[in-house]
Amino acid sequence: MIEAVERWFGVDEGWRRPTPGPQERRADLWWALLALVVIAIGEELTRSVGMLEEERGGAWAQYAGILSLVAMVAVRRRFPVAVALLGGTHMIVMSLVMPTTMSQLPVQMTYFLLIFSGMAWARNRRALVLAIGVVLVQLVLLFAWSYALGSGLDEIRSNLGERDVEQVGPIPPLVAIVLFSVLGNVIFFGFAIGLGQVAWRGALRQAQVQDQARTIREQTAQLTDQAVVAERLRIARELHDVVAHHVSVMGVQAAAARRVMERDPAAARTALGAIEQASRDGVGQMRDLLGTLRTGEDTESTGAGRAPQPTLAALPALVEQATTPTCAVTAEVVESVPDAAGRVPPPVQLTAYRIVQEALANVRRHSTARHARVAVRVDEAAGTIEVEVVDDGSPRPGTSGTGLGLRGMRERAQHLGGGVEVGRRQGGPGWRVRVWLPLDGHRPAGGTHAATEATAAAPTRESVGP
Repeated sequence: MIEAVERWFGVDEGWRRPTPGPQERRADLWWALLALVVIAIGEELTRSVGMLEEERGGAWAQYAGILSLVAMVAVRRRFPVAVALLGGTHMIVMSLVMPTTMSQLPVQMTYFLLIFSGMAWARNRRALVLAIGVVLVQLVLLFAWSYALGSGLDEIRSNLGERDVEQVGPIPPLVAIVLFSVLGNVIFFGFAIGLGQVAWRGALRQAQVQDQARTIREQTAQLTDQAVVAERLRIARELHDVVAHHVSVMGVQAAAARRVMERDPAAARTALGAIEQASRDGVGQMRDLLGTLRTGEDTESTGAGRAPQPTLAALPALVEQATTPTCAVTAEVVESVPDAAGRVPPPVQLTAYRIVQEALANVRRHSTARHARVAVRVDEAAGTIEVEVVDDGSPRPGTSGTGLGLRGMRERAQHLGGGVEVGRRQGGPGWRVRVWLPLDGHRPAGGTHAATEATAAAPTRESVGP
């Protein structure tokens, strides 16, 4: 029973209604002034017809009671529990000492407002339950005193006898008057309590809606920030892959041209031509990337930009460009069925190409490898594409890196639901980069997490000694 009452009053809701602001406090002062004027007018009209002659204390006592009542209106939302308790007690006391004043409609409406305000604005709901309980107990004691122990029934009998009232209905007049009084008070207090609780529940729902709206705004801001960060990372990956690859090619070819310029001019010219071609390709891809950024297209999601993006068909040209006099690069594409590589979605092809590009750039920058091998395996039955880049070199002394290349590979693979494994080759010298991607670009259950952990835990080539 107690738990049900506390649940109805909202004791365990965990929400406290905010205290009224300056505007609401000023409004309460105006309501108190209005109540004082209306009650005073009603009091004097009642006095004018001679209905207050038997009230105790005279006019001063009556207005003292009225002023104490309207004073509670002025603070009804600042101290709602105290107002509800004192308002109910005030009503019971006034009914005993000044029943005519208490029974006026403006006074009754003011009592109703106080009980309602306590229910609607109480911040300590448990204290409110106790306050309302005290008021109801006082009301029960009042009825018990008036009708069981006091002179209330005698006064009713006297009034009925003076008017010679006879029973004409199913209920005796004395019982009817008592029931009318009890039911009237039950309805009065019940309606004030119920309406106040409805108002409090409405404020609670409004606060919950506002909290949800605030949460949505915060989440939207977070998603916007995450989108900005993701876009920055995408731009950084694209710039890193495009610039690093072509610059490393130009560096290697320039070194080769410098070494053979005196004794083999033809080889030097070939190296310079490779530098020229790499610079043109780099500028062209940079221009395409900047154009894509201006138009707002996502090359990783759409595989489209101002110019056709690299695909698996461009791997031979990439391998040829990566081949140097000191490092031979070979490539093979293994297909489960004919032309399976051509049917790989463009975003997956672009990701595979960029990862191969970055892996070969790492070989040139950080390895003493004489040979490197690129293998692409497309398995339509399994719904995956696997890319593997293996070399036979050791870490080049004096080189260092930031790890951004490996991070970019991992982010590209994760973007499509794939994974990356990086580390030393098993059973031989060299380095191995293995990437697998789902052909449909969705994350298969259970596989990505392990592969991602392998990537995150793997050391970079330049951090491992020979």
